[in-house]
Amino acid sequence: MNKASFLIFILFILSLPANAQKKNARAADEAFATHKYATAIDHYRKAYTKIKNDQEEKNRINFQLAECYRLTNNVNRAEIQYKRLEKIKYQEKEPLILLYLANALLSNKKYKEALIQYEAYQQLAPDDPRGANGISSCAKAAEWEKTQFNYVVGNLKKINSREDDFSPAYANSELNTIVFTSGRSTATGNQKDEWTNQDFSDLFITRVDAKGNFTIPVLFDNPDGDLDSDLTINTGGNEGTPQLNNNFSILYFTKCPANSTKNHGCKIYTSERNGRNWSRPKPLQFGNDSSSVVGHPTISSDELTIYFTSDSKNGYGGRDIWMSKRKNKNEAFGKPQNPGPEINTPGDEMFPYLRNDTLLYFSSNGHTGMGGLDIYRATYKSGWGNVINLKAPFNSNFDDFGIIFNPEKEEGFFSSNRKGSRKDDLYSFYQPVLEYSIEGTVKNENSLQFIEGAEISLLSSSGTNHVTLTNVNGKYQFGTTQIKPNQTYEISASKADFFIQKQLITSENLTNKRKLKQDFSLIPFPSEPILLPEILYDLGKWELKTQYQDSLQDLIKTMDENKNLVIELASHTDSRDTDERNDILSQRRARSVVEYLILRGIDPDRLVAKGYGERQPRELKQNLVKNGITFQKGSKLTEEFINGLRSNAEKEAAHELNRRTEFRILNKDFEQKTSKAELNPDKVNIDLNPVTNEITFMLETQTGVITANCLINDHAIEFSYQENYITEISLRQALKLLNDGEIDKNDFMGDVEMALANGTIANQSIFKIKKLTIADKTIENIEVIVNNRLKNSFQFGSSVLSKFGNFTIDKEAKKIIFQ
Repeated sequence: MNKASFLIFILFILSLPANAQKKNARAADEAFATHKYATAIDHYRKAYTKIKNDQEEKNRINFQLAECYRLTNNVNRAEIQYKRLEKIKYQEKEPLILLYLANALLSNKKYKEALIQYEAYQQLAPDDPRGANGISSCAKAAEWEKTQFNYVVGNLKKINSREDDFSPAYANSELNTIVFTSGRSTATGNQKDEWTNQDFSDLFITRVDAKGNFTIPVLFDNPDGDLDSDLTINTGGNEGTPQLNNNFSILYFTKCPANSTKNHGCKIYTSERNGRNWSRPKPLQFGNDSSSVVGHPTISSDELTIYFTSDSKNGYGGRDIWMSKRKNKNEAFGKPQNPGPEINTPGDEMFPYLRNDTLLYFSSNGHTGMGGLDIYRATYKSGWGNVINLKAPFNSNFDDFGIIFNPEKEEGFFSSNRKGSRKDDLYSFYQPVLEYSIEGTVKNENSLQFIEGAEISLLSSSGTNHVTLTNVNGKYQFGTTQIKPNQTYEISASKADFFIQKQLITSENLTNKRKLKQDFSLIPFPSEPILLPEILYDLGKWELKTQYQDSLQDLIKTMDENKNLVIELASHTDSRDTDERNDILSQRRARSVVEYLILRGIDPDRLVAKGYGERQPRELKQNLVKNGITFQKGSKLTEEFINGLRSNAEKEAAHELNRRTEFRILNKDFEQKTSKAELNPDKVNIDLNPVTNEITFMLETQTGVITANCLINDHAIEFSYQENYITEISLRQALKLLNDGEIDKNDFMGDVEMALANGTIANQSIFKIKKLTIADKTIENIEVIVNNRLKNSFQFGSSVLSKFGNFTIDKEAKKIIFQ
C-alpha cells in the first residue's frame, strides 16, 4: 500500500465514527418522527457514544432521549434525563424541559422539587396554564391521596397479565362480560411495537362464571379458541380501546397498522355483530379531517354523536378530545369539533367515556392532578364544563384512565399502572353501602354523673322515629340499620325532672363510613325561680320592647322542647312606688311576656302571669356586679338594705337588680286538651285572635324582617317577610305539610318521583300552595320552592304579599293592615 493509499485509508478509518454517529442519529430521528420511540432510544444511545467534540449535538440527543422516555411512560428515566438537561440550562433553549421534569417529579411524589420546577416554568412561560395547574397539583395531590372517597378499588389479578391490560368495556346486556385491550402473549402477531418495544395489542374478552369469577381472557373474535378460526377484528397490528353501542350490536374500536414503513396512523373502526360473529371492520370517516392519529371512541346512546382522541393540529396542544355528529346512523360523521378549553389543555386529554350522555369522563395530564394521567368528569349543561378531578382512589400519582360505569349501579372498571400493577392493569371499583351510627353519653349537668334510663329519641327528616334508653354508664347508640345516608336527624334526650335537650345531626354529604357522636348534659328542674336575661321597660310602662324579645328565645326553645311543663312568669318591681301601683305594673309586665310567648305558639294553658310588685326582694345566690358595683352573695335587697347603702349609684344598682322577670315550674305533667280543635294545635293558636283585616307582627330591627302567622291550606305556620325575599319553605316545614296531608304528590311540579325520592323532599323542588291566608284575606295557587338550608319556616316577598290587595305596613303599631 503506497503512502497516498495509506492516507486515504487512514482518513476512511477516522471518518467511520462520525458516519456511524450520523447514521444512528438519522435513524433515531426518523423513528422518533414516526412514534417508534423504543427504536429511537436504541439509536440515540448508539449515536451518543460516537459523539466526540460536538456538545450541541450531545445536548440535542439528551433532549430527544428524555422525550422518548416521557412518551414511553418511563417516568424514572425521564426524571434523570430532564435533570441533566436542567443542570446545563437547556431550558434557555427549550423551556418545556422544566414542565416535563416537574411532571416526572410529581409522578414520583417529589412534591417540593416538582413545585420548584413548576414555578420556574411559569416564569419562563407565563401564558401556559400548565405551570399554574402544576403548582396547584403539588398542593392538592397529597391532600387528595389522604381524603379518599367511599369506593372500594381492586386489582383484577385473575385476568391481568404481565403485559399491558387496559380500556375495558361492557360487552353484553347482562353486564357480566367485558372486552378490553391487552398485549399478552396470546395476542396475534409476532412483532414488537417500535413505539413501546412491547407486543402488539389485541381485543380480549372475559366473562363472569357461575361462581362470580372472571374466566381466562380469550381473543374477542375467537372466544372458543378455534385454531382454524378466521379472525376479523384482531390483526398483527394494534387493536384496542373498545366501546359498544347500547344494544351491544356494534363495536367501535381503535386500530393502528403494524406496517413499520408508514407513520402510525391510528383510526377508529366499527364492526357489526352477526350472531356469534363480527363483520369485517370498516374505518369511520370524519368529513375531510386528515389527522394522522384518531382513536379512543365513545358513542352517545342514539349513536349520533361520537367523542374520540386526536392529535389534530387545530387543537389546544398535545392530544385533545374531539367530537363529531351525524343526522342518522346511515350517514358518515361530520367534520370533528373541539369541545373547547374547559376540557382540553395544552397537555394531553384522552380516553373519553360518555355516561348517560350528560357526563363525560376522560383522562388528562393538563388539568390539576395527582401526577401522570388523572381521570376527570365534565358535566353537560348547554356545553361541557365543571371539570372535576375524581381524586383518590380513582387517581394516583401514576397513569389512571379508561374508566367505565355499570349503568345500573355505582360500580365499574378502569385502568392504571399505579403501585401494585405489573404494567397497565385493569381495576374494578364499587361504592359500598354507606353505614353510619350515632352514639353518645348523657350526663347530669350539675353533678356530671351519668344518667341511666334517659330516653333518646331519633326523628329523621324522612319521618322515621327510633327510641332507645341509656345504660348504667349513660351510653346510647343507634346502629347502621337505623341511620341512613343523606338524612337529617333531630335527636332528643329526656328524663323525668330534667329539661329535654334536642340537637340536629346529619349524614348528608358524608362520603365515608362514620360513627357520629352526640353527647348531652341534662339540666335538672330547679326548685328556685330561674332569672330571665335582663328585660327593661320604660318607666311606668309594661309593653315588651322589640329589642328584649330576643331575651326570651331560650325560654321559647325550652317550652317547645318540654311540652309537659307549665310555668309561672313572675315580674318584680323595685320599691319606689305604692304597693298597689307596683302590683298592677308587675302584673301587666308579666302579662306582656305571656302574650308574647302565646304569639310565638306556646299554649296559653301552660303559662301563668303573676305580678309580685315589690313584695319579693331579690336574694343573691352569688357575688354579682352591677354597674361596676359588687354585691355580696347572700344579700337580700330589701328596702332597708338599699337605704343603708352609701351612694345613690349603689342604691340605683340595687333597685335595678330587684326589677326582674323570672319563671318557675308549676307543673311537669301538662297534657294537651283533647277537644276537636286540639287535633290541630296550630289552628288553636290562630283562633286566639279574632279574624280581622289586620295582623300583628314582630319586627327584627337590624334586618327589617317581619314575622307573623298565616295559614297554608288551613295549617298554621309562621312566615317571614322582606320585600326582596323569594317564596321559599324549609325542608322541615314542607315535610310537616306533606306528612299532615296538607299537600300531596299532585301539588308538586316537574318530576314528582325525583322530588319525593328517598323518603324526603329534594332541594329546590317546587310545589303549589292551594290556599294561603293572612288575616281575613286568602289567595290561591302560590308556587313555593323547598330550600333545605332555609332557617325561616316560610318566607316570601312583596310579589306574594301584593296579591292580597292593597296593604299598609305600620311598623310603629307592628301591624299589616289590608284594605
